[in-house]
Amino acid sequence: MISARKNSLRVVSDAQKIWPYLNGVFCIYKPSNLTVNQTRLTLISNICRDLNELSVRPPRKRVLIEPSTDCKYLVKTQNDLSDHVLVVGERYQNCDIIMSGSNNLGKLTSGVMTFGINRGAKIAGKIRDNRPIRVYHVTGKLGKSTESHFYDSPTTAKATFDHVQLGKLNSLLTSLQASHQRKMYEMCGVDMQSQSAYELAVKGPIRPAVSNIPLIYSIRCIEYKRPFFTLEIHACNESENYLGILVHEIGIELKSLAYCSQIRCIRESHFTLEDALIKRHWNVEALIGNLKRCRDILNKHPEIIAQTNPILENMNENSNKEEQSQ
Repeated sequence: MISARKNSLRVVSDAQKIWPYLNGVFCIYKPSNLTVNQTRLTLISNICRDLNELSVRPPRKRVLIEPSTDCKYLVKTQNDLSDHVLVVGERYQNCDIIMSGSNNLGKLTSGVMTFGINRGAKIAGKIRDNRPIRVYHVTGKLGKSTESHFYDSPTTAKATFDHVQLGKLNSLLTSLQASHQRKMYEMCGVDMQSQSAYELAVKGPIRPAVSNIPLIYSIRCIEYKRPFFTLEIHACNESENYLGILVHEIGIELKSLAYCSQIRCIRESHFTLEDALIKRHWNVEALIGNLKRCRDILNKHPEIIAQTNPILENMNENSNKEEQSQ
C-alpha cells in the first residue's frame, strides 16, 4: 500500500487550482464493516474538508450606486454578503463531487477497490461493465455453520472436523475448479469435445459474456491451520454472499461444516494492494498522486476499460507474479 507522497500540494494553497486535477480513477483499500456507500461518503467528505481548508474563492462583489451631494452618483463595489460562506455554506460541498465505484465489495469484505471521481466516474462505469477478474483471499473456519454463512450471525449447527485433511481439501478444490472451467466453455456455446473448444483452451481463460453468473477461474488453498483454511480465488461476477455460500458448501463436501471468517480482495484487474490508499491517506494530497498512478496503469493496460478480446491474456502472467511474491 502506498503512503502519502510529497507533491505540489505542499506549495499550492489555492483550491481552485487543485480542483481541475480531481478527475480520473483512484484506488483505495476498503476496510471491513464498511459499506461501499459509507466509503464513498467518507472519501467525498474528506476531499471537501481538505479543499475548504485551503484558499477558496472570495465572496462576489456587488455594485452600489449611491447619490452624492453634487448631483452625481457614486459608484463603488463591496463584498456581497449573500455569497459569504457563513450564509451559503462551505465553497466545496458533497453535492459538488461525482464519485462512483467500479465494483461493489460487500460490507464484510476488505481490500482493493477503485473509484471514479468527477469525469472519471464514467471510466469507473466502463471498468465495471468490462467485468474485471478479482483475486480474493477467503478464510473459512471448520466446525460450525451460521445463518448467513459469515461470522457475524448466530450459529445454526456444529460438526467435527478432525477428519478433514489438506489433501482431501485440495482434491475438492481441484474438482470445483474443473467444473467451473467446464461451465466457462458451456456458456460460450462450444462443445467440449470439438476443435473450437481446443483452440479456445489453448488461448487461455475466457471472459463470460453475461454478468449474472459467477465464474471461478482458479481456486487453491494457500494456508491450512485447522480449523482455519485460506483460499485464493480468481473469480468474475462474484459477490460476498456467493463466496460465503461457497465456503459453506466446501464444509459440507468435506463432511463437516464451515463458515466464512474473512474475505480480502487483493487484486482487481491490474490494480493491486501496492496501488491502494489506506484509510489514513484518504485525503486530497495522497489522492492526487494516486490518480496519476492509476492513470499510468490504465494507459499501460487499455483492456481494463475496453476489452477487445474475450480471452483473458494477462491473467496467467499476473498469477505467476503473485506466486513469486509469496
